[in-house]
Amino acid sequence: MKFSLEQGIAAAVAALVVGALVVFAVDAGPAIGAGMAPARGVEESRALPAPTGVAAFKDERTQASVVFAGGCFWGVQGVFQHVKGVGNAVSGYIGGDASTARYETISSGRTGHAEAVRVDYDPRQVSYGQLLQVFFSVAHDPTQLNRQGPDHGTQYRSAIFSDDARQQAANRAYVGQIGTSFSSPVVTELGSGKRFFPAEAYHQNYLERNPQAAYIRYYDAPKLVALQQRFPQLYRRDPVLVPMK
Repeated sequence: MKFSLEQGIAAAVAALVVGALVVFAVDAGPAIGAGMAPARGVEESRALPAPTGVAAFKDERTQASVVFAGGCFWGVQGVFQHVKGVGNAVSGYIGGDASTARYETISSGRTGHAEAVRVDYDPRQVSYGQLLQVFFSVAHDPTQLNRQGPDHGTQYRSAIFSDDARQQAANRAYVGQIGTSFSSPVVTELGSGKRFFPAEAYHQNYLERNPQAAYIRYYDAPKLVALQQRFPQLYRRDPVLVPMK
């Protein structure tokens, strides 16, 4: 996701999206209704099995966190903001140093950072396994190496960062479990020991604040459609937003 990309494709995509209104509009409430006009839907997500074994561990804590990287953080954040049990989903950077944790710098693809989203959740309401299932089936395509959709570079890589031993074991187990569900290898990086840096304020709640942006309408709004259709028990109509000063 680059602002120059959005500006460059806006005219072409807008025409395509408008043409798709009649066929693909979904009556799903304010979050993904006619205003967002998704051009694609659940057909571009993937049905994956529920986690089993160590990937389905029971967590008695009231609060836990994990960092998911799956391409442009606008859409990844938007998806998890609509998941029940998620208390906050913050866009940011992970994998590099503090000195390069800025959008203008990480866009070079040479900082080690990935655009990512820190998800804070209540394990009593949504399990870690359910978050993994949403991440791999709806939020992004884990078979795309150093890219997602139109965005290319290591900053758009697929990755999960966690310092919790049970989450780490679950990550390895679930990647192994779903490997045969894809025609290409899952390339998700499983990392730990990295500091998460929140992104600039103008990136937070971007999907919610810019529903008419061409990039959002074409690439990210369909993820919300897929979330609601594939995981109706997890979907919540009103997103939990990052508090803004």
